[in-house]
Formats: sequence, C-alpha cells, structure tokens
Amino acid sequence: MNRPSTETRRYTTIAIAFHWTIAILLVGMVFYGWWMEEVRDAAFDGEVSVERASAVYNWHKTIGLTILVLSLGRLAWRLGHKPPALPAAMPGWERLAARFTHVAFYAIMIGAPIAGYVAASSYGEGFPILAFNAVELPKLPVPRTEDFHEAAGSIHGAVGWVILVLLAVHAGAAFKHHFVDRDGVLTRMIPGLNRPAQKSAQQ
Repeated sequence: MNRPSTETRRYTTIAIAFHWTIAILLVGMVFYGWWMEEVRDAAFDGEVSVERASAVYNWHKTIGLTILVLSLGRLAWRLGHKPPALPAAMPGWERLAARFTHVAFYAIMIGAPIAGYVAASSYGEGFPILAFNAVELPKLPVPRTEDFHEAAGSIHGAVGWVILVLLAVHAGAAFKHHFVDRDGVLTRMIPGLNRPAQKSAQQ
C-alpha cells in the first residue's frame, strides 16, 4: 500500500511576497489610522502642530497608495498564475467560504485605498495630498463638501474593522486546516513550514 504523499504545492515566491507584504501593511494601516485620529485631535487642541498632523496624514496616504499599487500587481500576478489546488477532501461549503474570503480581501485591498483617496480629495484646498510628504498628487473630481467628506471618511474608517474581521476569519480557517484537518493548506503560503503529520486511523 502506497503511503500518501506529504508534498504540498506552494504558491510562487512572488505571490507569497505580495501576500505577506500587503497583509502587514493592511494591518499596520488600521492601527496607524486610529493613532492618526489621536494626532488630529491633538492638533485641534493645539498640542501638535498642523504641519505635524498633515505629515502624519500624508504618510497614511502614501502607504495607502502603495497598498493599492501592490494589490493591483498581486491581482495581475494571480490572473496569470494558477494557485495551488485546494485539498480534494475539502467540503463544498469550505471551498465557497475560501473563495468568498479571497474575493472580499481583493475588494478591500483595492477599495480601501480608493475610498481613502476619495476622502482625501474631498477635503479643503489647504491640505494637498503629498506622496512621501514631497510630491503633490492630483485630487479626484469629487464633491468637496463637509457632508461628502464625512461620509467618505466614515466609509474608509469602517473598512478597518472589516479588515480585522476578515483577517480573524482567514487566520482561523488557516489554523483549522493546519492543526485539525492537517491537510497542508497553510504550508502553501509559509515557506519552510512542514505539513503536519496525518492522524492515524486509530485516532
């Protein structure tokens, strides 16, 4: 009787690099955004200079646009490179959930920076969008009213919670596959991680 192979096909090195770089930046941006609001409030209270607060905001915009570029690059790479197949024994509902989560992540990775760009573009002329706090970027042709700015900002801010929820679901599913199902799914995206030993038939 042949023993089942423990070899698991992994994502390409470029796909793995895209995945972890964007994941780290996305999570970091959620917490950076919350800290950024504290800096803004401190600027309103005169505890921090307007220039300092503007620089903090512009770095947020810069990283956000970097995420957008990386996400578009990742999507292009994904369309041209077929990912590893899911385990044959995976139930249909898990396949559907995995597909939904991946689509949702792409929507967030691309949609969140665009929503942020819209929100920044709707702000007053006195606050330009500066990439790396040096290069002024054009503002999008959107309404520049207080109501629109607040609505766009609220949508952009709410995305942070969506990111954390999706991340929790995604990580939980990955750990479940690794420690419960032991099907090697997690090893596809983590270089050097070995596939866990299969449970014996007596367990």
